[in-house]
Amino acid sequence: MTTMTDIIHYDEMDSPVGTLRLVADSQGLREIWFERERHPKKAHSNWVRAAAPLKFAHVQLEEYFAGVRRHFELPLHPHGTPFQLAVWDELGRIPYGVTISYGELARRIDKPQAVRAVGAANGRNPLPIVLPCHRVIGADGSLTGFGGGLPTKRYLLMLEDSIARGDLFGGL
Repeated sequence: MTTMTDIIHYDEMDSPVGTLRLVADSQGLREIWFERERHPKKAHSNWVRAAAPLKFAHVQLEEYFAGVRRHFELPLHPHGTPFQLAVWDELGRIPYGVTISYGELARRIDKPQAVRAVGAANGRNPLPIVLPCHRVIGADGSLTGFGGGLPTKRYLLMLEDSIARGDLFGGL
């Protein structure tokens, strides 16, 4: 477990959905922040801005936005409760270009009655895009809350749909 004395590296990158802040410790990528967070966060005194330790994530995110990466191969180190970690782990199994409902996500972690708790854990996902919480939608197909905002969620879903269909420039 990371302690407050461990150095946390962060860097920022431009993306089609705005500036992203990438945060990592010695074990892997911990967080990705959007410019306008639904749950604002702040850096701590032990954080150091450094591009080199986050190059691995930066490159893969660029590849994702360019349409050449459909699956991330990054060391991840999100912090959360065992329940949150189970939800986030399952998010990583949702295939590129596919959406599921919160109810389906709850069933996949063997907690079919925990739809609201799954929704709350989904909303606290510290690694959006990489652990694709944007692929979780309402049971009726509606776009529901997203930490980066609904326009960002819509963009990510349209990007994946267009690329999955082989139509990189359609719809965006």
